[in-house]
Amino acid sequence: MEKIIEEDIKNGFPIKKIRFRFPPEPNGFLHIGHIKAICLNFELSKKYKSPINLRFDDTNPIGEDKNFIDSIKKDIIFLDYHWDNESYASDYFHKLYEWAIELIKKNKAYVDDLPKNIIQFQRKNPFEIGIDSNYRNRSIEENLFLFEKMKNGFFEEGSCVLRAKINMSSSNMNMRDPIMYRILRKKHHRTGYKWCIYPTYDWTHGLCDYIEQISHSLCSLEFENRRPLYNWYLDQIYIENKNKIRPKQIEFSRLNLSHTITSKRKIQYLIEKKVIQSWDDPRILTISGLRRKGYTSVALKNFIHKIGVTKRNNIIDISFLEFCIREHLNKIAPRVMVVLHPIKLIIDNYLNTTEWVKAENNPEDSNFGNRKVPFSKFIYIEEDDFLEKKEGNFFRLCIGKEVRLKNAYIIKANSVIKNYKGKIKEIHCTYDPSSKSGKKNKIEKKERIKSTLHWVSIKHSFPIKINLYNPLFLNKNPNLDFDKHINPKSKNKIIGYAEPYLKKAKKGNHFQFQRVGYFYVNNEIINDKNQIIFNQTVSIKNKWKKITKTSLK
Repeated sequence: MEKIIEEDIKNGFPIKKIRFRFPPEPNGFLHIGHIKAICLNFELSKKYKSPINLRFDDTNPIGEDKNFIDSIKKDIIFLDYHWDNESYASDYFHKLYEWAIELIKKNKAYVDDLPKNIIQFQRKNPFEIGIDSNYRNRSIEENLFLFEKMKNGFFEEGSCVLRAKINMSSSNMNMRDPIMYRILRKKHHRTGYKWCIYPTYDWTHGLCDYIEQISHSLCSLEFENRRPLYNWYLDQIYIENKNKIRPKQIEFSRLNLSHTITSKRKIQYLIEKKVIQSWDDPRILTISGLRRKGYTSVALKNFIHKIGVTKRNNIIDISFLEFCIREHLNKIAPRVMVVLHPIKLIIDNYLNTTEWVKAENNPEDSNFGNRKVPFSKFIYIEEDDFLEKKEGNFFRLCIGKEVRLKNAYIIKANSVIKNYKGKIKEIHCTYDPSSKSGKKNKIEKKERIKSTLHWVSIKHSFPIKINLYNPLFLNKNPNLDFDKHINPKSKNKIIGYAEPYLKKAKKGNHFQFQRVGYFYVNNEIINDKNQIIFNQTVSIKNKWKKITKTSLK
């Protein structure tokens, strides 16, 4: 894209007239794919020090809403971008209507009374010549009269449309007399009931670019076949003028990720079926959902920069997106200890007292400093970190084996106490007083300790609410029959036990729960009360290979 723009400049295009736009439709929240378009337009705007417009493509009153407009603005600001001008396609409805009349007067547009299914049938396919509508050769006067009646509300929805008169034999289906206007008796979020005819995207797009003097109109690759139509519409209204530039459409590949969907229609279906809660549910890849999950703007933009811009569509594995957020959070997130599935451990030879051990807040950056963590005789460890009898390559705690407790001591498991069902309820251990972490004269073990466990002191810990997330779809490409690939266990609400340091947590904070993953402090409304919830952002390690193998069994 930069090469194309540089070539234009080399051929005499004035740099001061370079202008970009980002034109979302306000009928849903922005998703991960939009980030690519946002970064591309806004970064090029920065590079060429040119203005950029945020233009809402509000040509379809069905589903468009001010709440979506507000969410789109919030998402762009979250990504640390700012637009120069805010506009709406609806700002230009009257001018678009006047241009449509000009096309009718040039005998290049006509009112068609055929039903939608017949129009579709007559357009045929790229390998067959289309069939002209019976109304294609209406007189200019009749078309002007009918189009005026369409505008004034004399006709019902679906009774007629305005079509461009181009070429029903074109191999490009977009050129086979495309629809320019249709009747929609719906309230528009800005113009109310002023209009009952609405322009199509194809008619609006290029002409709005022309009105706003957008020099380079960047579109995703599915619009490549529409470029001839984009240019044809411009041909009809463009007047050679040294003070007016003609927009140029350039295409780039869409961003497609594995194990997810971005279709607004499909997301709306998931909301209606109560599979997810809302457009900002952390299990879907809307920008708002990613933000609630704890994704940072830095990580998202790094992801876009690393995958680059191409002309070839492909599917990026979601594990690469997770790598990018892990990479960033590793630098900025303080470490804390939280036990998600606790089992009680008693250190029999430790006095019933409290010792405060020193812990690094972030080993990647000494500026984060240290904290004190309470250690005591009674602690919680993760249930999965203990096996009564060692199996295979299990190097964590077993009877007769030793492990290190993070920032504390080496312990050895000696016995367990079980309940009447045979389930372990207590692990009894002994500790080595000479093995304290950070102690200069600690005695080194002859046998290397292979595992370090996180833990919390029971009497000092406190419960926290945690949302754990699994893939919403188990299939790598769920777009086909997506509703058949929904994971019924995509969200798991649990109570974990945290060290006291987390009492300082505030909304917007990121933490690494050591050996578990990265978590984000999110406010959620539960029973009309604001409660702090910790949302899992990403696991410590890539678990997608494991999940994929499990889903295939």
